[in-house]
Amino acid sequence: MTIFSKIIAREIPSYTILENDRFYAFLDIFPLVKGHVLVVPKIETDCFFDLSADYLAEILVFAQPIAKAIEKAFPCNRCGISVIGLEVPHAHVHLVPINSADDLNFSRPKLQLTTAELKAVQLAILAELK
Repeated sequence: MTIFSKIIAREIPSYTILENDRFYAFLDIFPLVKGHVLVVPKIETDCFFDLSADYLAEILVFAQPIAKAIEKAFPCNRCGISVIGLEVPHAHVHLVPINSADDLNFSRPKLQLTTAELKAVQLAILAELK
């Protein structure tokens, strides 16, 4: 069972953004920037493109309102999307507020946010999802 499956099962706490029967979105606790969200399918599949065609299509539809909320909650040119999948063997999409392509450089140092800062980021995104 991956760490993402444990988060989905509520065995590990997370800062939930949105959930439905197929997908779960939550804050990356080691974000590139404030507003960095992970979107994962509830089925445990390692490689993103091993997901079925319906999951591949639906994950973007599920992510769309989250991306729009991120853009409203955090100053940025747009919400970038990245699929890397090397750090956790569970398919996932990164949604990151960006101003340049370099903002999606995952070799950059990650932020170390406090619990209060993470909660504030979560609430800012949730306020824009309503």
